[in-house]
Amino acid sequence: MSAKKIIAICQSGGEFQTEKDGSMSYNGGEAYAVDLDINTQLIDFKQDLAETFGYNIDNMLIKYFLPGNRKTLIMISKDKDLKRMINFFSDTNQVDVFVMPHETIITSPNCQSSRTTLSEPVIIPSSPIITTETNPISPTPLNWEKQQKPATQWENTITGVEQRFASFADFRESLHKFSIAHGFRYKYKKSDSHRVSVKCKSENCPWRIYVSRLPTTHLIRIKKMNPEHTCTGTTAKAGYRATKGWVGNIIKEKLKISPNYRPKDIVADIKREYGVQLNYSQAWRAKGIAKEQLQGSYKQSYSQLPSFCEKIMETNPGSLATFDTKPDTSFHRFFTSFHASILGFQQGCRPLLFLDDIPLDAKYQGTLLIVSGVDGDDGVFPLAFAVVDDENDSDNWFWFLSKLKTCVSISQPITFVANFVPGVKESIIKVFGTESFHGYCLRYLSEKLNNDLKTRFSHEARRLMVQDLYSAAFAPKIELFEQCVQDIKAISPEAYDWVLKSEPQHWANVFFDGIRYNHMTCNFGQLFYDWVAEAVELPITHMIDVLRGKLMELIYTRRVDSNRWTTTLTPSMEEKVKSEGVKARGFQVLGSESSVFEVHGETVEMVDIGQWDCSCRGWQLTGLPCCHAVAVFEWSGRSVYDYCSRYFMAESYRKTYAESIYPVPDVEGPVDGDEVAVVVTPPPAKRPPGKPGRRAKMKQAGSLELIRRQMQCSKCKGLGHNKKTCKEEEVTVEASTHEALSIEMG
Repeated sequence: MSAKKIIAICQSGGEFQTEKDGSMSYNGGEAYAVDLDINTQLIDFKQDLAETFGYNIDNMLIKYFLPGNRKTLIMISKDKDLKRMINFFSDTNQVDVFVMPHETIITSPNCQSSRTTLSEPVIIPSSPIITTETNPISPTPLNWEKQQKPATQWENTITGVEQRFASFADFRESLHKFSIAHGFRYKYKKSDSHRVSVKCKSENCPWRIYVSRLPTTHLIRIKKMNPEHTCTGTTAKAGYRATKGWVGNIIKEKLKISPNYRPKDIVADIKREYGVQLNYSQAWRAKGIAKEQLQGSYKQSYSQLPSFCEKIMETNPGSLATFDTKPDTSFHRFFTSFHASILGFQQGCRPLLFLDDIPLDAKYQGTLLIVSGVDGDDGVFPLAFAVVDDENDSDNWFWFLSKLKTCVSISQPITFVANFVPGVKESIIKVFGTESFHGYCLRYLSEKLNNDLKTRFSHEARRLMVQDLYSAAFAPKIELFEQCVQDIKAISPEAYDWVLKSEPQHWANVFFDGIRYNHMTCNFGQLFYDWVAEAVELPITHMIDVLRGKLMELIYTRRVDSNRWTTTLTPSMEEKVKSEGVKARGFQVLGSESSVFEVHGETVEMVDIGQWDCSCRGWQLTGLPCCHAVAVFEWSGRSVYDYCSRYFMAESYRKTYAESIYPVPDVEGPVDGDEVAVVVTPPPAKRPPGKPGRRAKMKQAGSLELIRRQMQCSKCKGLGHNKKTCKEEEVTVEASTHEALSIEMG
């Protein structure tokens, strides 16, 4: 039977337009229909499109919208992406595909063609400003008339006497553009609320313009003008000073295409294309203005929070979105958990949650608090997140967990895995009671061990102690735990005492009362780190909506992928069960009339299939039958799937991702004069002015390379110095002298 086909409507040459609700529409260009099926190879598809639209096959981008989401374009870069798109639209039989060149070439009438590579463009404007590569600038001044002049469109913003403007600000903006287009500088001789007089800044140049307000109106009119110039435009151009608002308007469209447009590139482009010299700080401030014009103001975004929360709960019934303000109405914190996440956690996820926090390197800083579950395929399942104004604040964690408890109905004790953030441990007990469990993150524990002992032991000694700490944490039996900590004691009794005082009941498998399914670290926040990196500089409502869009796409993609599974367990759990089956080969099983069996392998273990228990404790710790239990099932003809936790079933996974997250329309800010029930203003800005620092990347969980090597002397083997600064020789000389004097006096 032939594979089912869908029709791809391939479009190119048009432009995207953003609607008020944030969705995008595509206008203009050409369209071409292509038949696709699951067997279509991406290279064949690209070859067809390249021939049709005249693109280079190696420099072509192919994108599409997910069903029901017109805000985010999805890239097709490999065969797997193409197959996923075909599966997404198999029910509708048709998909809109947008084709655009990765490399754009523009040609100016007065210059050679220029070329640039656009990185991941999402919106293609009709007249983009392209970063170009040029030959090194000659020290000889160039003739302005022979340079490339994108400002040509501004040559007639000032036309002469009797021209009218809506305001003085409108006139100043037109004059600014006019001077750039014609390459001269100017200065104001007079400027007040009724008249403005301007002259060319060059000595003896006769160019003049005089404007005044029309009587009984708000209109501005050019009353007199001398359009003649005797100055040299190129000379004037070199010292021209641009305003950050003007530059912001210029780079806005390009910033839409390349969000990572760097200030130094802005300086180079403005100099080349407009002949205007900027410094780095001017370009940086102009970029900030352009971003605010594209994304909306930070202040307005905070004022939109009340209506934004209402829209979330209106478009996603069953969700919770709420916020708090301080007595001065400034923003304090925001919390949201979507109905799809709440229901998915309850229907298919283990009672295991990971807490983490991410500092936000944005204008108002703050911290993102996140809580994630783990799905049946050991994937991250985001449950809720919050934005709070203070980092590592105990009150914020208590508030966050309290909101989490109100929206998640929990019928069994939950195990929380978290780091040593102040207030987390106390907040878990206060909110969820003593019936919940708190497991320490092993990665943070090992970092603490390393830092506490850093100045007293060598790099190699600390590495071995951390390695033994990991082994002790994963040890399934008390004797193995004791062996590991004794290995630490052999290196350092001090480190051994540290381990005993570190509350092993919160991190060691043999003492922990909850069930962690062998998830010993809280590295599940890495997914949010990647998401936040793309949205951290956005105003708060935009940042939240980007996270919502990422979560919506994640749930949809995993639901579609899981519908193609044919296994009983999720793929990763199927592999684990098969691996245990390989280990079970050659085991000898001794049966009895009860449910207890004796299994002989490298060791002798007792398996109680009635209690889902094995003396090796592998079954209890992971929720999957261990190799000894698998040996019993094969010997007795039982199905291994009857003894696997329901959380690992493919059907439970599908229930986890059964619900969808829906788009939230853009919320307009309150109109002046309207009564607002709750006023929200931005918190005090905490980030210092200037270029922000580069946010540190999250360290990978479980890495023993977190230990940084400390300087060690090659002479005395001491720490913190080298052989050049070693004082052992001085001490030895002093000791020898003292000993000699003692002998002599004796």
